[in-house]
Amino acid sequence: MSTAPSRAVFPDLAGRRAFLTGGGTGIGRAIAAALARQGVAVAVADIDRAAAERTAAEIGAGAVAVTVDVRRRDSVEAAFSETLARLGGCEIVIANAGVSTMQRALELTDAEWDFNFDVNIRGVFLTNQIAARHLVAAGRGVIVNTASLAAKVGAPLLAHYSASKFAVLGWTQALARELAPAGIRVNAVCPGFVKTGMQSREVEWEAALRGVTPERVINDYVAQTPLGRLELPEDVADVVVFLASESARFMTGQGVNVTGGVYTT
Repeated sequence: MSTAPSRAVFPDLAGRRAFLTGGGTGIGRAIAAALARQGVAVAVADIDRAAAERTAAEIGAGAVAVTVDVRRRDSVEAAFSETLARLGGCEIVIANAGVSTMQRALELTDAEWDFNFDVNIRGVFLTNQIAARHLVAAGRGVIVNTASLAAKVGAPLLAHYSASKFAVLGWTQALARELAPAGIRVNAVCPGFVKTGMQSREVEWEAALRGVTPERVINDYVAQTPLGRLELPEDVADVVVFLASESARFMTGQGVNVTGGVYTT
């Protein structure tokens, strides 16, 4: 079974500019690389400046590194303004920055709840709102938000994370309806069990909370996935590229499952 990145070509993306949060590692890094292969100049924005710089250097193609803390309006405004100045504009906005912690619902702390909501939904809100004002004024553009399988099905031990990702879908659907008259499309992707550094941490947490081995947790993930393997960041990235392209020109307000069949509605 091939797991190589897609070689699909979307000519309309060549020469466009993208602002991508959480682009330093994991899914974001894969999205940056996939966009660059289509000729998109990417502003790789991340709270970890070194990670953003590594990704930008790796993908080349006019990519630049930008520092952002998506929890803070002033930081997002500064990062997006820097993107416009350095790239000369922006037509694609991808709000991908996200975090997770894992805990039983009855043991959750206020700090864990706030951390997940501050990054996962406040960060999407700020990124979308600030960038969309520019897109509407320019009369063109597309927004893609990273939600989750946990935005479709509440996940045990991740109740707070699920709640924040359900919020991402609600926001995406509402914003899509508001921006449709301006010609701005807004969609979300919902990844499943993706093999990233975040997943590695979650596997250790889940194993400890369930009293099983990390290997058992991973095997359970694969067993739930009809396509029979862990998802790769590139599996998500290729769908994001599609949603950013004119091939998805009549899609807006969607939460697109990229789960290997774990969830199908």
